[in-house]
Amino acid sequence: MNINIGIADDHQLFLKSLSLLISGFSGFQIVAEAMNGKEMLDKLAHLPAAPDILLLDVNMPVMDGAKTTEAVLKLYPTVKVVALSMKDNDATIIEMLKAGCCAYLLKDIHPTELEKALREIFTTGIYYNDASNVNYRRLLLQSEQKQTLTDREREFLSLACSDLTYKAIAAKMNVTERTVDGYREILFNKLNVQSRTGMVLEALRRQLVTL
Repeated sequence: MNINIGIADDHQLFLKSLSLLISGFSGFQIVAEAMNGKEMLDKLAHLPAAPDILLLDVNMPVMDGAKTTEAVLKLYPTVKVVALSMKDNDATIIEMLKAGCCAYLLKDIHPTELEKALREIFTTGIYYNDASNVNYRRLLLQSEQKQTLTDREREFLSLACSDLTYKAIAAKMNVTERTVDGYREILFNKLNVQSRTGMVLEALRRQLVTL
C-alpha cells in the first residue's frame, strides 16, 4: 500500500526536488503539488481521496502554512499535516503546532531522516525531531503559561512597577526575599524580558498594570 503525500511550497525547484526525492522512497507516492495553500486546497478538492500526509511550507504567498493547516484539517481531519521550514525559532514552531501540525521538519533534513520521519508520522501520527532539539511539549507549555499570571504574580508585578525595593516588596507580600526572586524570574520569563525596567514597560504595553 502506498503512502500518499501532498506537498505545498512556493519555491518550485525545492518543490520538484522534494517530490522526486520522496517518490524514490519505497511505498511512497506524490498525489498533489502546489505553490501555495489555496492551490493545495483546490488540488485536494479534486482528488478521489485526501493524502495520508501533507507537507506544508511555513511561509507561502496567498495562504501561509498555519492558515492552510487549519483549513485542511477542518475539511480533512484525518490528514497528517507536517510543517516544513528553514527556521527553527520557537514562535514559528508554536504557531504551526497550534494550527494542528503533527511534526515540524527543517528543510535541510537528511533524506534518510526524512524517510524515517514520514514513516513514523504515517504509523504513529507524530514525530519528534530530537536532532534539532525541538521540545514541542516544552514550547507549547511555555506558550500557554505566558498567557496568564497568577494572582500572586500580578500582585508582585504591580508592586514591582512602584519605587519599592525587592526587599520592601517581600515585606509587603509577607514572603521571603528568595520567594520574590522567584516571582521576578517567572515574570521575566513570561514577559520575555531581562530587567525590571523591561518588565515594567512590557507590563504596561500588555496593559497588565496601570500607573
